[in-house]
Amino acid sequence: MGMTSATPVPLYAIGLGSNRRHVRFGDPRRVLLAALAALESDDIEPVDASPIVASAPLGPSRRRYANAVALVASPLSPPEMLDRLKAIEAAFGRRRGQRWGARTLDLDILLWSEGAWSDAALTVPHAAMTARDFVLGPLRMIAPAWRHPLSGQSVRQLAARLSRAKPVDHGASAH
Repeated sequence: MGMTSATPVPLYAIGLGSNRRHVRFGDPRRVLLAALAALESDDIEPVDASPIVASAPLGPSRRRYANAVALVASPLSPPEMLDRLKAIEAAFGRRRGQRWGARTLDLDILLWSEGAWSDAALTVPHAAMTARDFVLGPLRMIAPAWRHPLSGQSVRQLAARLSRAKPVDHGASAH
């Protein structure tokens, strides 16, 4: 074998979100815990997971979201990983349709340690991740030094820039 060690398995950062109760798993927080367990398989090895955070809904949905980010090691290609995530969403009862509707489970590939990927079905890094506190906050807790492959900025820098960009409106959340 010589001196070369085994090639490290690529890492993925996977965003998880839920804002619907699940008939079996319960509230959105429990849905995410079940989804984290469901990610684990022969070719997907959990490495770390952020705490679960609550975030305000995007768009017309009334329910608050539970969000988290998982780091997993996997030899799967991004399209293979996407297929796996879609299968898990389907198993949790996600119905395609209304874009900002209530979701039992939403799984997104945020980052891939091999860099960027783009095809008709998938773009990595996730296009909207740099504008979303509910992604960058949890991601910063577990992978602060991970660099965005296009901007070169670390997750920590992206999160800091985002929190500076918009002051919190304390009046808005008082309803």
